[in-house]
Amino acid sequence: MSNTVDTINPATEQVINSYTLLSQAQAEQVIEKSHETYLKWRLTSFTERAQHLNKLASLFESQKEALAKLMTEEMGKVYEQGFQEVQLCADICRYTAEHGADMLSDEERDMQGGRAIISYRPTGVLLGIQPWNFPLYQVIRYSAANIMAGNTTVLKHAGNVFGMAEKIETLFLQAGFPEHCFSNLLVDGKTASALISHSAISGVTFTGSDGTGKKVAEQAAKHVKKTVLELGSNDAFVVLDDADLALAVKACLQGRIINNGQTCVAAKRFVVVDSLYNDFKEALSQQFKAVKMGDPMDEDTELGPMAREDLRDKIHQQVQDSVNAGAKVIVGGEIPQQTGYYYPPTVLENLTPGMPAYDDELFGPVASLIKAKDNDDAMRIANDSRYGLGGGIFSKDEKKAIELAKKYFDTGMININGYGLAQPNLPFGGVKDSGYGREHGGFGIREFVNVKSIMIHS
Repeated sequence: MSNTVDTINPATEQVINSYTLLSQAQAEQVIEKSHETYLKWRLTSFTERAQHLNKLASLFESQKEALAKLMTEEMGKVYEQGFQEVQLCADICRYTAEHGADMLSDEERDMQGGRAIISYRPTGVLLGIQPWNFPLYQVIRYSAANIMAGNTTVLKHAGNVFGMAEKIETLFLQAGFPEHCFSNLLVDGKTASALISHSAISGVTFTGSDGTGKKVAEQAAKHVKKTVLELGSNDAFVVLDDADLALAVKACLQGRIINNGQTCVAAKRFVVVDSLYNDFKEALSQQFKAVKMGDPMDEDTELGPMAREDLRDKIHQQVQDSVNAGAKVIVGGEIPQQTGYYYPPTVLENLTPGMPAYDDELFGPVASLIKAKDNDDAMRIANDSRYGLGGGIFSKDEKKAIELAKKYFDTGMININGYGLAQPNLPFGGVKDSGYGREHGGFGIREFVNVKSIMIHS
């Protein structure tokens, strides 16, 4: 088995760089250095940590062109969308710097026979196992909060974005963080799994497929280590009978093709009531046909390539398997004959349980259209999934939509009359096979701390 990994530009199929993987022993040495740094870092002030995070945010903004270009080269992200990701990371750092001390400050409570102090203390070195689809954001969203909490972190990034992994470590050092406060590990998945058992690793945060996530959780549980899991979804966007059709079509298009369709909270299943179904299908199909697919560096490109050849082949197989089971292709569905790992905007209908396009996560620009009899049936279909990350509701009756979102939609995040990605001040995470734990909004910063009760008797 080779100990090198090549990064490949998915638009040109050309090798960008080659990286040598660390052995398990080498990776363990980095973890041990990270633990040594943790013993000192945990004693630093919130003020000092915040200063470094604010500097990191400024570095992101000053290097946004280079960071966005690196994303485009390594995983095919449309260049203009890279700027949005960079800015989100800067905003996360600043939000964490501003609010972290308050979220982690000691609390005093009365107790029988005295008083008590509740203190939120760091726990050690955290292992982050992260995917390629948002190669900067996926890393910053867990590392910024946990480093602010006094932990240190080591990163196992996806092999096709190792260039970004190295760049992030450099930026942490440039921002003034001590060496090994954030460390990058160029390792494969097998080595990362073995590292979970290292005595210095206090917890694991994983983003990726539900199958792999369950194995990570199982491995961590053997050693009584906490995990946070974000495992993707097949988010349903529900179009109720009183929806603004034009608004729904616009938002659903955006939610399906953003980041080339490779987003865990992308709009994936479109559940439309019978009375609006044909009009929605016609309008969405026309929009999908008009999407400009091409070079992700071009300013007028809306859809770039899939990140890797195997990912392009997988989604095509899911489409074919669905068609073989009775689904109908309305738009797209064929691999184009051109250089690059491109897959066209695709719309499927006639979907039923048992098909990949109904049950599974299609990580690419494929929309699954599902007809519902009425509003109640639409909500039933939306919840007919092993996943529960995000979703959406379109209705002119905002009060009704909020009620459905709060009481009847089994997901962690719900959009009403629009589509949006992560927000620094709102919790991010899901339920069911989409995982557990939360990032952002003050929730992530308390995931890997020791909530310590100090009882003072008088």
